[in-house]
Amino acid sequence: MKTPAIPLTFFLQMPGLLTGLILSAALMLYPTAIAAAQVSIQVDNRIYATLLEQHVKKNRVDYEGFKRDEALLDSYLAILSSIDTNRLSHNEKFAFFINAYNAFTIKLILTKYPGINSIKEIGSFFSNPWSQKFISLNDHTVSLDYIEHEVLRPTFKDPRVHFAINCAAKGCPPLFNQPFDGKKLEAQLDERTAEFINDASAVYLKENTLYTCKIFSWFAEDFNDNPLIFIKKYARGDFKERLAAGNSIKISYLPYDWALNRR
Repeated sequence: MKTPAIPLTFFLQMPGLLTGLILSAALMLYPTAIAAAQVSIQVDNRIYATLLEQHVKKNRVDYEGFKRDEALLDSYLAILSSIDTNRLSHNEKFAFFINAYNAFTIKLILTKYPGINSIKEIGSFFSNPWSQKFISLNDHTVSLDYIEHEVLRPTFKDPRVHFAINCAAKGCPPLFNQPFDGKKLEAQLDERTAEFINDASAVYLKENTLYTCKIFSWFAEDFNDNPLIFIKKYARGDFKERLAAGNSIKISYLPYDWALNRR
């Protein structure tokens, strides 16, 4: 019997068929590697870096400067809103949501500035500033509370986040004048945490009482209900030695200053 002729189109399609077969085999054998190759995108933080460098000095925020450059801030927020966070690596996603919280907090202040002296003046009888849904992320409109309590705290479970996000108040750990970056996030989080804990105006020991920020009380569970151990870990120099030598140290929480952290 005569062997049927193979159409020329079969040979023309061979490269594509082979590629498909190889890719299918790779997906079955190495699904994790293929998925990882599809992730890893970068967020362009250059606009935000410039704004922070210009308008955050000596732990204080120049809201007048941000107001002048509000169009640039809006451009950066649009970049954040366009990002599919599912395509970010773990640390890049962590850094992304910290930057988003801080940048959108600035934007929230600017919606009422200069007519306010505190972020708590924003909102209404029925809503506080952190519950307002004005942030576009992942095709949803969310609030600052959502970023902090539905994403950052439960997803990353890292108490250092409390020294990275900023609520626009003097009592809050200062706004970092650089964007957080997934590649150096560990060092940045350690730096911000240690800087706050070793700021004698925010955390200090007097006799056997440790005076510190109410953040440690509000989010006690994030610090395993024992902020003293956490504080000892990041204390430096003489402060660290005095904490180590202290007996039966009690904790007292300082009044929280909600005035705007402005220059």
